[in-house]
Amino acid sequence: MSVMQRPPSVLDALTDKEVEVLRLLTAGHTVKTIAVRLGRSEASINERLRDARRKTGVGSSRELARLLDAQKIWDKNIDLSPHGSSADRPDQPPIAGRHRSKGTLVMLIASIALAFAAAGPAQQATTPEADQAAMAKVPPLVGRWSLDVMRIPEEERPQRVTIEFALAPDKKWTTQVEIVGADGSTMRGQSSAAPDGVPVASTGNMPFIDTVSLRHPSPGTLVMTLGKNGAPVSTRVYTVGKDRRTMTETIIWASTGIPKLETTYFNRID
Repeated sequence: MSVMQRPPSVLDALTDKEVEVLRLLTAGHTVKTIAVRLGRSEASINERLRDARRKTGVGSSRELARLLDAQKIWDKNIDLSPHGSSADRPDQPPIAGRHRSKGTLVMLIASIALAFAAAGPAQQATTPEADQAAMAKVPPLVGRWSLDVMRIPEEERPQRVTIEFALAPDKKWTTQVEIVGADGSTMRGQSSAAPDGVPVASTGNMPFIDTVSLRHPSPGTLVMTLGKNGAPVSTRVYTVGKDRRTMTETIIWASTGIPKLETTYFNRID
């Protein structure tokens, strides 16, 4: 086979979406920042990476990303014409063809070496310091949170409450809530709203709300007003701690008298 032709590669089995995720991984992104950039869940991104590793047999996603980057350099520097190299064409002197092939081979080896050298910063992104730097670019609220149910009075305590916040490219916040009651019954609610205070419809099976409106006064704070039949039910202020692992929910219940305040506590689970 001529060195002017690219050898068959298991990387050819990857889909465009899998390649997209691997390219971002090579650029130094984490699963969390990729999910935010593409408007997908982290579970979806991890599933794409698992599929890519399964297809190629490469055990590490970052190693697979570096191999993909090396192939890109290969494709860029080698003529992929189906007619083969100039050394195989009768109108070219054989010696000239061989010299061109040797030069291309040298360039190819150098290019792959450079590709792996350039992959160094991406590999360093797995260090705690690099992960923290990447996390700093993601709004603190983004992710999944679990209610600390042990702080709830036993007679009112649900089995589980989870909230997931995601920020789409159009700057709308998607909120998904799941409440599993003490009896095992499950209620879910979802909404997607811009942080402009304008109510939007909430979907799901929560009978006590039908609209949600949002305000985002600071990176770590989200103000959510829940409504039913055009009237406010409660306003909830979500505030993320400095450690980005804890979040408080201050609930202000609507009433004609002095508002009733309630505080609950969440822990990050993503």
